[in-house]
Amino acid sequence: MSNQTVPIKVLFYVQHLLGIGHLRRTATLARNMVRSGMDVTVVSGGHKIDIDLGGARIVQLPATRATDLFFKTLVDEEGNQIDDDWRARRADRLLEIWRESQPDILITELFPFGRRQMRFELLPLLDAAKNAEKPPLIISSVRDILVAQTKPGRNDEMLELVEQYFDKVMVHGDPTLISLDKTFPHTARIADRITYTGYVVDRTGVRGGEDAPGAGEVIVSSGGGAVGADLLKTAMQARALSSAKDRIWRVMVGATVEKPVFDELASLAPDGVIVERARRDFTTLLMNCALSISQGGYNTVMEILHAKCRAVIVPYAGGVETEQTLRAELLAAKGALHIADENGLSPEILAVKIDEALTGPSSCAEIDVSGAETSVRLLQGWMKERS
Repeated sequence: MSNQTVPIKVLFYVQHLLGIGHLRRTATLARNMVRSGMDVTVVSGGHKIDIDLGGARIVQLPATRATDLFFKTLVDEEGNQIDDDWRARRADRLLEIWRESQPDILITELFPFGRRQMRFELLPLLDAAKNAEKPPLIISSVRDILVAQTKPGRNDEMLELVEQYFDKVMVHGDPTLISLDKTFPHTARIADRITYTGYVVDRTGVRGGEDAPGAGEVIVSSGGGAVGADLLKTAMQARALSSAKDRIWRVMVGATVEKPVFDELASLAPDGVIVERARRDFTTLLMNCALSISQGGYNTVMEILHAKCRAVIVPYAGGVETEQTLRAELLAAKGALHIADENGLSPEILAVKIDEALTGPSSCAEIDVSGAETSVRLLQGWMKERS
């Protein structure tokens, strides 16, 4: 008889709608789970992205994305607005995946603290999991800061769903920087289910010498979404006004940005500026660059802190977003990075911020960044408690 232990089976649901930050954080967690011996299946509901899952399986649902900053309109891969028939087909497919995988752990990324638009498939999935003969451990994987709710009753609804379905809530943050109660008023009611993991950081970047990718360059990025073209344009105009005008500038255009927008950005690039699509080795570029100019998404900010590169952050504040601004302000107060306000941003203002960052200290903050490793240990510990 073999003494080999059966690996823990994880089904990890993620839906990206504008950018790909949610998928990137999921991928970092999945790689660490696989490395620990877990059998991981990632179910993705967003448009297909080339991303390193470290050996985890990926099952692609019929894809959907948002067409506006308020997530009011969702469309399919052909750009058609999704309808009830589409929703029913996708909900059925998700239940098929659940039955095929029979996981020990079911993780929903962000839900029920977001992705309300996906209740049509997630509530049937959670009901199936809860009513299974051997229910899995059901976990919500959520970032440090939630989007502020403007509609009455939404926070109550989130609380009810956690109490009804979820065993644990893994908050990928550090309460010494910001605790969940600052953006979720019912935190005390579910305090027994909440565990902080520390921030999840992609540590795959490699520091090198003068010939390393990105060495001495200014790396300009706007995440994986379609909302950052204005920042990229402004940065290119700021180059000639800054003390970094003689450096190579590498402008990274998000993977989901449409070709006409990419072509326009490429046509605006002056000599010394390279415009290209987002790359898998982005974290390595950060490890070796002279300066990063970016939006303030969770993943990019944490990768900047890990790389200890100088940085200017322009937090995205469009639509309903408040999260990037709040996190950036908290980190700026610790002296970790420089902020330029998105509203009223001009090449002249950005050039001043660039020069301040280049003459200042490297980005650094004393916060817990062990989120990926800690999440794995927590999952293993909770499964041991169940056995």
